[in-house]
Amino acid sequence: MLTHFIGGQPVAAGTTFPVHDPVTGAVAGQAHEADPEVVDRAVRAARQAARDWSSMPVGERAGWMRRLAEGIEARFDDLVAAEIADTGKSLEQTRTLDIPRGIANFRAFAEIAAQRPEDAFHLSGMLSYTVRRPLGVVAVIVPWNLPFLLMTWKLAPALVAGNTVVVKPSEHTPGSAAVFAEICAEAGLPPGVVNIIFGYGSAGQLLVEHPGVDAVTFTGSTKTGSTIMKSVADRVKPISFELGGKNAGIVFDDAGLDRAVEGTAKSVFTNGGQVCLCTERMYVQRSIFEDFCAALAVRAQEVELQPMISAEHREKVLSYYALARSEGAKMRAGGSVPLFGDHRDSGYFVEPTVVTGLSEWSRFNREEIFGPVCHVAPFDSEAEAIDLANGSEYGLAATVWTAGLDRAHRVAQRLEAGLVWVNTWYLRDLRTPFGGVKLSGIGREGGTRSLDFYSEPTTITIKLEQHDA
Repeated sequence: MLTHFIGGQPVAAGTTFPVHDPVTGAVAGQAHEADPEVVDRAVRAARQAARDWSSMPVGERAGWMRRLAEGIEARFDDLVAAEIADTGKSLEQTRTLDIPRGIANFRAFAEIAAQRPEDAFHLSGMLSYTVRRPLGVVAVIVPWNLPFLLMTWKLAPALVAGNTVVVKPSEHTPGSAAVFAEICAEAGLPPGVVNIIFGYGSAGQLLVEHPGVDAVTFTGSTKTGSTIMKSVADRVKPISFELGGKNAGIVFDDAGLDRAVEGTAKSVFTNGGQVCLCTERMYVQRSIFEDFCAALAVRAQEVELQPMISAEHREKVLSYYALARSEGAKMRAGGSVPLFGDHRDSGYFVEPTVVTGLSEWSRFNREEIFGPVCHVAPFDSEAEAIDLANGSEYGLAATVWTAGLDRAHRVAQRLEAGLVWVNTWYLRDLRTPFGGVKLSGIGREGGTRSLDFYSEPTTITIKLEQHDA
């Protein structure tokens, strides 16, 4: 039974809800659901801890980040097990990406914050300088696709900047957050600095609307982000949103077919396509279009299957497969449900799918699916490829595959996306800005951009009197 973590203590309050194993569909555990009283208790605990935590020197807070990183390392296997139980993702991905990135997040932001200088301007008769103050209590709303990685991606900069937090993980994936609560307690983190509550979207809504919450950071769907924005508008709370995507990839005929296909397979099918950075629209130069489609269809049948997070999400993805057929698509690979002949047949799997033949204005090509699927279309000119890639309401990420250095720079700078990869995908430096444009989000995370969001600058100006010697 998973309990809330409030003021440094486990809190068993509220009704309970089931957590399902997406591999088998079976109930894997129970968690307590936060009600208004629980949410209020968590926010009050965070506010009580805020004064001492915010006044702590940044070097000491950075030291706490390093202790939490060490605590994650000590509980590495427990976190791996919790993440796999919640998401059904592969052991390799969890051990080599998700949990190591959580460790790296705490260590990276400890160093970035400890070494960050303040601005100072000395002019004739005046000295102006800035100091940065934490926002206060931050509501951290975490999605289900990369739950531990994305939770730590927000927690590390929020905490090292001097804020206290109330975290609400997805109802589908509470396990790793529960283990992290134990890590905080084992490390001796001051009570109330980190608080974790569980529940559905209604608990998240109570949290963001609470008058004791000073800012909200959220990763998830554009629709939910819009709802949160409306909820905090009256109090003008700062928000940081990383939202949906309908990411595009462009493959030029000089890219090298094998490299482009292999890279595209990763960007489409990784984590069952349940990554905001995954590619759902591919544009391939006409001279290699058929060869590319055939090779990608083969790769689709070879990838390791990853279940969708829930029965509801599986039905959503399958509904888009049906929509593609109704809109006249050609299914190059997949498009249905795999059969295993074992316990996985009760899980939430869908086939990795490659689709061609649809209009750019089809619903399939306009709406985010968030599954292991992409549509592939041909193009003839560089300008056409750029226009096709930019023809979306979303703008999170894009990929460009080409051997031409000039073309790579030229095209990448014209794409309307917050991140552009050339001849690779998902390669990240934690110091660089991360986020999207258009319906894909507001603000940037990563490096000093995260610290900018989680703190506010105060400019102090002192008049310097002139005295004769």
